[in-house]
Amino acid sequence: MDAGKFITFEGGEGAGKSTQVALLAGYLRDRGNEVVLTREPGGSPGAEQIRDLLVKGDIARWEGITEALLNYAARIEHLSKTVRPALNDGQWVISDRFADSTMAYQGYGHGLGREKVETLHTWALGDFAPDLTLILDLDVEDGLKRATDNGGGEDRYERMDRDFHQRLRQGFLDIAAREPQRCAVIDAAGSIEAVQEAIREAVSSRLGLSR
Repeated sequence: MDAGKFITFEGGEGAGKSTQVALLAGYLRDRGNEVVLTREPGGSPGAEQIRDLLVKGDIARWEGITEALLNYAARIEHLSKTVRPALNDGQWVISDRFADSTMAYQGYGHGLGREKVETLHTWALGDFAPDLTLILDLDVEDGLKRATDNGGGEDRYERMDRDFHQRLRQGFLDIAAREPQRCAVIDAAGSIEAVQEAIREAVSSRLGLSR
């Protein structure tokens, strides 16, 4: 049995990841693929418990390094309990966020730096990486407005200041520039349909999926 494919979605607040994840999953299923949807932080029972520690509470609840360690603790569980078993069964796995979010949020947003996050990543996951990462890019002000309009504001990260979100956006763009073979930047400013079409084109061209 062929191993499945692992696709991750990344981007700032309000970029529309959850909507696009669901649409892509339907598209892939219509073509006969078994698809597992998951998310980070979370994606397995233990990781979901850690998620609550990260996304709830006061903005200043954790130091950046604490957040990074919590994220990787959850990620190890997620990978072991959910992602690897599904891939080994030949299923496609689509995750709403993965390791690039730790680099962007903690490495760039909180100023932890690339080196510390890369060291942590190598120690925790080795050379494991997604087959394709789709980075939904959107102007910070537009993204935060979307998040608010959609009932956001309860997430710790949505309540952080604009400078944090600007650093976050730049972090994702830097990741894409450093790893162009794995990452595709998708303009998330258009309609839901236009963004999904760009995503399907990237999946088809990068992973050899016929349209």
